[in-house]
Amino acid sequence: MPTRNGWSVAAATVVLLAAAFLLGYPELAVFGFASLAALLVAGAWMLARPRLAVQREIRPMRVTAGESAAAILTVTNETGRRCPPIIAKDSVDGSAVRVPVPSLAARDTHRTGYPLPARRRGIYPVGPLTVEHTDPLRLMAMPKRYSAASTLYVHPVVDPVRPLPTGESHDQDGATSSRAPQGGIAFHSLREYVHGDDRRLVHWRSSARTGRLMVRHHTIPNEPRILVVLDTSAAAYADGESFESAVRAAASLCAAALGGGFPLRLCTTAGEAMNAGEGGHERTAVLDLLAAVRRDVADPGLAVLPSLVPDEGAVSLGVVTGVPGPAMLGMIPRVRSRVRTASLVQFVRGAGEPARLPGVTVLPARGPAEFAAAWNELVSP
Repeated sequence: MPTRNGWSVAAATVVLLAAAFLLGYPELAVFGFASLAALLVAGAWMLARPRLAVQREIRPMRVTAGESAAAILTVTNETGRRCPPIIAKDSVDGSAVRVPVPSLAARDTHRTGYPLPARRRGIYPVGPLTVEHTDPLRLMAMPKRYSAASTLYVHPVVDPVRPLPTGESHDQDGATSSRAPQGGIAFHSLREYVHGDDRRLVHWRSSARTGRLMVRHHTIPNEPRILVVLDTSAAAYADGESFESAVRAAASLCAAALGGGFPLRLCTTAGEAMNAGEGGHERTAVLDLLAAVRRDVADPGLAVLPSLVPDEGAVSLGVVTGVPGPAMLGMIPRVRSRVRTASLVQFVRGAGEPARLPGVTVLPARGPAEFAAAWNELVSP
């Protein structure tokens, strides 16, 4: 199809030929026919479409804010003739990126790269990728989509901090709860089989007596569990930097919990939530969630905290926020009796007075570095 230049040349051809005919200037006709010839040559050029194999990879697909990420474009000419130069067009976070590809000999391959935005935390869509076949004068172009959209995850920075205080160490011999994480060594009860249960846990004598397939329900007894709640309401933060500091602190506390072998639940006041156990893939899933969080004026903030905290008493609570109002902060003492320990991390601007909440460990900080140093000193054994 014609490009903007092509439409301009086509319009000029019509004007020149019409003016030559109406005004009787043969010189204008020469220019008009030259323009028409250029369009015809461009159309003929477009008939020789190249046959290409195009692949775009993101390396790596997950990075930490401030690290480098790039898209690697590989183009192979699959025909037995030389391919003319082409332009590959990619979309990175909504911005167009033009990648020139030189003329390729028969069966030749060209590989090039271009940087992706990874300076700030976020999830960046990349693509779709199109390759545009044009004539030398750029009068006509024929785009073709090759690669679907991909995603670049830019995780928040994780600072080396200690896990939230749990009030006690791991206990493998204590009391159990039906709501405790499954997969432990302690027998809690018998229950009816559900799809996906390990057949080795079937209790055959009880199954024969009841006429239903029964399995042994094993849980992790008295396992200290950590709940990290990130306030994602816009009203709690003075600016975007304070919110980014809060996300970074939440990521650090989550990574510390997973590194210490504690079962973790991460919640945001906007409604996102996930459970995670020990393991590299679990850490990646947590950081993926935190890469996507945003402030929202419609977010209810810490008003939803009572609905996020389970009524078990086996949870250590960590709340990360900015400077919400006293009514919002008052939600933390309201749930204090339902948790083992409660900690509050506040990111403030200036030297304001820290909140005073009964039974809650409060740590004000002005930035991530101050938070990490003060937190490790606060919870040091």
